[in-house]
Amino acid sequence: MKNLFGSGRRRTGATPVAREKLQRPSEQPEARLSAPAPRRRFGAFILLHLQAFVATLGQLSRAPIATLMTAAVIGIALALPAGLYAVLSPIQAHSTQWRDERQISVFLKPGVGDAQASALAGRLRTLPGVSQVKLISRSQGLEEMRKQSGFAEALAMLDENPLPALLVVYPTPPPAGTSPAQAVTELLTTLRALPDADAVQFDMQWLQRLEAILRVVERGVTLLASLLALGVLLIVSNTLRLAILNRREEIMVIKLIGATDAFIRRPFLYLGLGYGLLGGVIAWALVTLALGLLRGPIEQLARLYSSDFQLIHLSLKGSLVLLSLGGALGLFGALLAVHRHLAAIEPT
Repeated sequence: MKNLFGSGRRRTGATPVAREKLQRPSEQPEARLSAPAPRRRFGAFILLHLQAFVATLGQLSRAPIATLMTAAVIGIALALPAGLYAVLSPIQAHSTQWRDERQISVFLKPGVGDAQASALAGRLRTLPGVSQVKLISRSQGLEEMRKQSGFAEALAMLDENPLPALLVVYPTPPPAGTSPAQAVTELLTTLRALPDADAVQFDMQWLQRLEAILRVVERGVTLLASLLALGVLLIVSNTLRLAILNRREEIMVIKLIGATDAFIRRPFLYLGLGYGLLGGVIAWALVTLALGLLRGPIEQLARLYSSDFQLIHLSLKGSLVLLSLGGALGLFGALLAVHRHLAAIEPT
């Protein structure tokens, strides 16, 4: 019974000197006699848990291959949803930033001159729901097109400027809980009704599609994480079931000499907790390694699209949550196994 429940050594008696001291309580230290019972019980409680924890560490270290294989399965199951959440978090943060930078492009009719367009921009600035209006005149638009398109020589051959004036309207931020589309619907209706407006383009439609896709992916990741968490519970429960069955005779002997259920249950709970924590550490290592390998290619791809998007490593809070989740799943799986299988073992 040394492996699971401690050393198993019992005190068979006391020396004559010790018995003599026990018969003379007046010579005992005053602090020991006055020690409150709750404090002694708490110390014994901590000592029992410490013994179970040390015994669990010894049992895990005596079978390193089996321990690592079980913890690796748990770690892989935890790493997959954790890695997906780590990738989705910066994407969602950037989508929020892009949403705050939404804008409406109002293309004016070809016959509208710069002075008329400037006057129209001044009127739009007074509309409710408009925070800023930027005017891009016909000449400015042509100059930007010459610089960015690479067709400067072809544009120089044109007799007149074919580009219309452009008004870039920036709506005010929507109230909390309101989507960008709902906040600018009325403003879009007003802009489309302008006599000088030729076309009105809302540049946030692609972002709305992206947010819808992210919501679907987030829901899918949550479902996947729930299924994998159930798998971790089953793995730990089955591992602890085998450990209980392997020590069936030992548990029966322990029960015969009067061991309580809490005493028998405690090492198995620490064993499940140990598997869960080791699995959490492996999951953290796998996620950190994967993010490190993907960071370079993703940042290079983002630069091609003139974006500053980059992956971030797991924060301290995220790492603690991952470790805590692994430990909690291991402990709960151990509770399931112990509650089901220990009750079936009774001495005959």
